[in-house]
Amino acid sequence: MTLASLQKAEKKHLIQTYDRYQIALSHGRGAYLYGPGGKRYLDFVTGIGVMALGYAHPAVTRVLREQSTRLVHTSNLFYTPFQSLLAKRLAALSGLDRAFFCNSGSEAIEAAFKFSRAFARAEHQRGRVRFLALENAFHGRTMGAVAATFTAKYREPFAPTMPGVSFVRFDDVADLRRKFDAKVCAVCVEPVQGEGGIRPVSRGFLREARRLTRKTGALLICDEIQCGLGRTGRMFAFQHSGIKPDLVTLAKPLAAGLPLGAVLATNRVARAITPGMHGTTFGGGPLACAVALEVLAVLERDRLLARARELGSYFLSRLQALAAKHDAVKEARGLGLMLALELKDEGVAKTVQKRLLARGIIINRTHGTTLRLLPPYIIRRGQIDEVVAALDEAL
Repeated sequence: MTLASLQKAEKKHLIQTYDRYQIALSHGRGAYLYGPGGKRYLDFVTGIGVMALGYAHPAVTRVLREQSTRLVHTSNLFYTPFQSLLAKRLAALSGLDRAFFCNSGSEAIEAAFKFSRAFARAEHQRGRVRFLALENAFHGRTMGAVAATFTAKYREPFAPTMPGVSFVRFDDVADLRRKFDAKVCAVCVEPVQGEGGIRPVSRGFLREARRLTRKTGALLICDEIQCGLGRTGRMFAFQHSGIKPDLVTLAKPLAAGLPLGAVLATNRVARAITPGMHGTTFGGGPLACAVALEVLAVLERDRLLARARELGSYFLSRLQALAAKHDAVKEARGLGLMLALELKDEGVAKTVQKRLLARGIIINRTHGTTLRLLPPYIIRRGQIDEVVAALDEAL
């Protein structure tokens, strides 16, 4: 189908929730996406951080092919081999103890919030119901997740959202202390904000959040839906700060494009959850979990975390050189292969994005003026150089 026919069909039949780019895609391979006519695009968005291993990775396609002929889905009323294996692997990598599997990042956040409230009740702290999140936070689109999402355009159309959420100024330890009290059941932090503009939270802030929550019996939730599973050069972004949270939410790259989210929890928190309190129809299905196990194996076997650190450092240095060269650039920042170039003007940011797309390079904007760069972990130095050169010319 042509782009025009796709647009016509979507306009007639789909609820208009997306402002799509004016391109159609047919397939992908490695770091590239392809249009129906063979037009090639170097993808530095990777499905918003999902396709960490690139497209059509041979190890992933092998597991997909094999498992799809055996068992794609069955009810969570039965045992299947892959959930416990994946939970065990994630526990070993994170230092937490148990996992709950769902379908998406938003569902993982919802589960983490429910687990936090349930834990407070189990500890006979029924008045402990408040959540603290950060300014510029983005935690998802469902009603609980959107309540903890700072930007008004995501929350206000659906007000009133879940009550009891307060926002702390980004990375402001003093403000965290002011707003933290005995009614807080959990502090929810993205160690690196994604939609909020690729902003790493300082080690000091995370450590203070851990100290306050541990002192009072509240929980610390690390939302690693976008920044986790190797994106920052460590398996989990919280590991850069030397702390261990009570709950961790995961999703995007976990199953290489199949819907799969997870909440990791300590045994202490997990004891508050009993059969029937929470569940899901599709979460943790055998196909998605089998693929996720292979994703984790590839990350380790191919040393992709070290690659993310090495190439991320190189990429950031090239972006910082652009920031020094061009007055339109406010700042280059990021961690590992989660990077951003923040411009001073939203119109300029839109123009740069369009110019790169015309050259066959996919990036996206977040927070208006921020060019977000989330290349696959298999990216090559020459492809980074290609994107930097295109950014230089566009600016």
